[in-house]
Amino acid sequence: MTTTDDLRGAAAPPAGRSAAPYASHDELVAAFGEHVHPGKVRTFAALGVDVVMGERQGPRFQDAVSGRWLWNCHSNGGVFNLGHRNPTVIAALRDALDELDVGNHHLVSGWRARAAERLAASTDGRLPGVVFTVSGSEAIDVAIKVARGSTGRRRVVTTDGAYHGATGLAVAAGGDAPTRDRYLLDLPDFVHVPYDDLPAIEAAIDDGTAAVLLEAIPATLGFPLPSPGYLTGVQARCREVGALLLVDEVQTGLGRTGSWWFHTQEGIEPDALIVGKALSGGVYPVSATLLADAPFRWFTEEFGSHPSSFGGSELGCVVATTVCGIVGADGFLPHVRDLAARFADGFADAPFGVRQRGLTMAFETGRDGGAFDAWAQLFRAGVFAFPAGYDTSVLQFKPPLILRDEEADTIVALVRTVLG
Repeated sequence: MTTTDDLRGAAAPPAGRSAAPYASHDELVAAFGEHVHPGKVRTFAALGVDVVMGERQGPRFQDAVSGRWLWNCHSNGGVFNLGHRNPTVIAALRDALDELDVGNHHLVSGWRARAAERLAASTDGRLPGVVFTVSGSEAIDVAIKVARGSTGRRRVVTTDGAYHGATGLAVAAGGDAPTRDRYLLDLPDFVHVPYDDLPAIEAAIDDGTAAVLLEAIPATLGFPLPSPGYLTGVQARCREVGALLLVDEVQTGLGRTGSWWFHTQEGIEPDALIVGKALSGGVYPVSATLLADAPFRWFTEEFGSHPSSFGGSELGCVVATTVCGIVGADGFLPHVRDLAARFADGFADAPFGVRQRGLTMAFETGRDGGAFDAWAQLFRAGVFAFPAGYDTSVLQFKPPLILRDEEADTIVALVRTVLG
């Protein structure tokens, strides 16, 4: 019988704090504020949240400032679905480093083929083509390029409150108008409609639409769940006019909702699936765009369809293959579903609203800015979560998928004590 420890892997040695590059915390913060992001330094100071990731292992990391250990219930949007420093993933990467490097993106690669084959199999062959990228943002750009080029149409329909990344086309597709305006990316061919409003999106999709791009469950909007029939209705309208359906599962994929991909729970078959974050195993950046046969064949007619020096690097493909092996292992997805039921029971009569699909969760505080207060309070209690950027009344809550039952119970008790 597969146990939680089997899925989690043997204990990995801690990362250690000896490699910290600055002699003091004040020196670190000063350098970060000067050269990386002064706005973050100011925001954290105003909230009274002073945290630097130190040692890390499994579902927790240590705050190098205070020395306290925190349950990571943000998971960096799903990057740490398999926990920090997952020993199986690290072992695969270490072994690969003895023989491999990035490789050459122009050449045939068995490692790239194996990772692509494994991802295609996770869709039961419905999406056989795989284009590797470094980030989810880049994977979104690939999906949009394929849709516009293969259909000969320009219009892309997306939803308000969606986040699809930080590159050019991804920002244009995103549902945050101030960000689009700031970078002069409020492009006329990108149409935004309210999320989960089927009549609105059906009206926006016409014979000039290249594609509809949807987050499976919009993360930065606070994980509002789609109404029954919404996603199937969008797909039906796309099929009616010949538009492609692009589904962003960067945050909901690879087991997060209790199945390989959330969209299968909704009974839809997208023309493109965007994968990222968790595919990295938390140790090496790798993302991908999975494509249906027709758009994939069109895209790869050109030799240099998406030249990317680091997209599909051989080291990244070893990691991606290993991650897929863990998610597909006997007992992994049932364990996620059991954990989800455990959290649902633990929060069943909580005095705050809970949004949940699998281990994709969010807490409703009931007031604008309330998520920042909840974030700070949970941080002090030893739980790290994060506010939803486009709805600050909602706190995102995404624990690692490799929790043991007793660890889940501990987290539930902490959350109820703090937010109750």
